[in-house]
Amino acid sequence: MRRAAVLLAVGVCFVPLLAVSNALSAGYTGSKACAECHQKEFESYSKSAKKAHSFQSIQIMASKLTPAELQECYGCHTTGYGQPGGFISMEKTPQLANAGCEVCHGPGEAHAQSGDKSLIKTSLSVEQCQACHNEQRVKSFGFKPMLYGGAH
Repeated sequence: MRRAAVLLAVGVCFVPLLAVSNALSAGYTGSKACAECHQKEFESYSKSAKKAHSFQSIQIMASKLTPAELQECYGCHTTGYGQPGGFISMEKTPQLANAGCEVCHGPGEAHAQSGDKSLIKTSLSVEQCQACHNEQRVKSFGFKPMLYGGAH
């Protein structure tokens, strides 16, 4: 009887943690999925943010790049490259070409399914932006984080 009570207590404590962990590691949906609830932000992003069309830069440069150099480009010019459920190729994951909403806000599948704001990043820091927006990647970058410049 005591063993069953201990197992029940452990289960009650760890099942919610597993649910949150699984939700946070959920897959990417692509920015169009965000538009269903965040239409105003999506329209602004699509029209004004250079990253909404960032895969075009890869297409322009692709013939001049080695496969290794091309993969380096994917890290900032696509969504979720190298991450579970992230960009693989235009043939397999075209919805993740371009640097979309989930580059900054994290994988959105769980948030999109539930609407739970705790399952997506809503507060961003300059340090997070600097993963892509830095002078080491492009010497003439002129770093101006979208956090203050308005990504959407």
